[in-house]
Amino acid sequence: MADHEVPEPPQITVEDLARCRETGDYCPVFFEWYKFVGALSNFFACIRQDSPALRTINPLHYAVLTGLLNRCSRLMLSNVALSHNGLFGETTALIDRCIFESCVKASWLCRKGSNELFTRFVADGLKTELALKDEIEAKIAAREGNGTLEIEKRMLSSISRHLRSSGLTNQQISGAKKLPDLATMLEDLGQDRLTYVVGQKLGSHHVHGTWPSLRMHYLEEDGEGILRPRDHDCPTHVNQYIMVPLVVLDAMHAFVTFVFESQDDIKPMAGLLESVVKEIQSLNEEVIGSDFTVAEEI
Repeated sequence: MADHEVPEPPQITVEDLARCRETGDYCPVFFEWYKFVGALSNFFACIRQDSPALRTINPLHYAVLTGLLNRCSRLMLSNVALSHNGLFGETTALIDRCIFESCVKASWLCRKGSNELFTRFVADGLKTELALKDEIEAKIAAREGNGTLEIEKRMLSSISRHLRSSGLTNQQISGAKKLPDLATMLEDLGQDRLTYVVGQKLGSHHVHGTWPSLRMHYLEEDGEGILRPRDHDCPTHVNQYIMVPLVVLDAMHAFVTFVFESQDDIKPMAGLLESVVKEIQSLNEEVIGSDFTVAEEI
């Protein structure tokens, strides 16, 4: 089905877990599961569409889904490279937000399974390309025959490639309805409002550099209570190694269920993904400890 083998899960030893329990730092173990889930996402992204196990799917739709899974894998790999020494928490948080959105869109497209929604997804990104094309062509026309700049030629060529690869006409792109927002997608997927607030709204702080993001990652109080630039010491939080793999696993589960024809093929792959979810959740129970017990009154 793919040109490479299913990646091997991490071999977490009793000694590894004992060290985590002793230090209270579970990042080393979750980091290994994080790497595995990133590799697994790449495995599914690389399954060839001509595999006999797959049902008939529009090639463009299949490319959208495998592109989203590969995006998740590549961004997770970036986070692995950034955070292997425990730092760059300000940057990994920003990348997490991108992974979250890609996962939600992949899961939503798979579970809705609508040709029209795939078209709207593709068209949504190309509307900006059409607007840029119009602006460039207007600049060229304003010169009244005095030629096209080399940079304009390159930009128009790039835009044309993107438009051609979509298989959509300019009219189809401009006439397509906008995609619903992420909150609506999450609601369609049966997720509660908290998932949207945590995954999307809080994640957006790190993308846009709002005050909570500045205060968390870029400023700290000195001995006199004055806020000054923070040093390069922001850790990647253990929760990032937990929550990101879970949303990526959910997207892979939706993909497997959508693209494969037979339950004989779906069940073992879905079972693998579900077993990884259970392993991560089981370890997470140790991390959260008493977080979800009723707190005493302050």
